Amino acid sequence: MAALKDRLRHELTASMKARDELRSSTLRMVLTAVTNAEVAGKQARELTDDDVTTVLASEGKKRREAATAFADANRPELAAKEQAEAAVIAEFLPEPLTESQIAEMVAATINDLGVQDQGMRAMGKVMGALGPRVKGRADGGAVAAEVRRQLG
Repeated sequence: MAALKDRLRHELTASMKARDELRSSTLRMVLTAVTNAEVAGKQARELTDDDVTTVLASEGKKRREAATAFADANRPELAAKEQAEAAVIAEFLPEPLTESQIAEMVAATINDLGVQDQGMRAMGKVMGALGPRVKGRADGGAVAAEVRRQLG
C-alpha cells in the first residue's frame, strides 16, 4: 500500500477521534477519490505515492476553482469552506514551486534538450520532460505559460 494513502487513513482516524468535522470530511473525500482512481479503467490496481499525489493535486485544484467560483458568485461562506478543504489537502502535497523556480526549471530543461532555436514547435518536448519533475508541485497551466514565454 502506498505510504501516502496509509498516512491519509491514519490522519482520518485521528481527525475523527478529535471530532474535527472539516478535516474528517475532507480526508474521506480524498480517500474516496483515491479509491475511485484505483478502480478506474479496465482493471483495478494499487496506486503508487506518485499516483496518490496526482489525485491529491487534482482534488486541491477542484477546491481552489470552486472557492473562486463561490467568491465570484458572492457566496463567501461556501468559498471559505472550499479554501479550508484545499488547505487540508495541501498538507499532504509536496512543497509547491515558486514562479522563479518554475522559470529556472523551464530554462534548464530547454538548455538540456537543446531546443532554444525551435520555438513553439518544441513545446511538447519541453512539457514532456518537465511533467514528471513538476507533478503535484506546480499547476500545469503555469508551467505551460512559462514554457511559451521562454520559447516564444
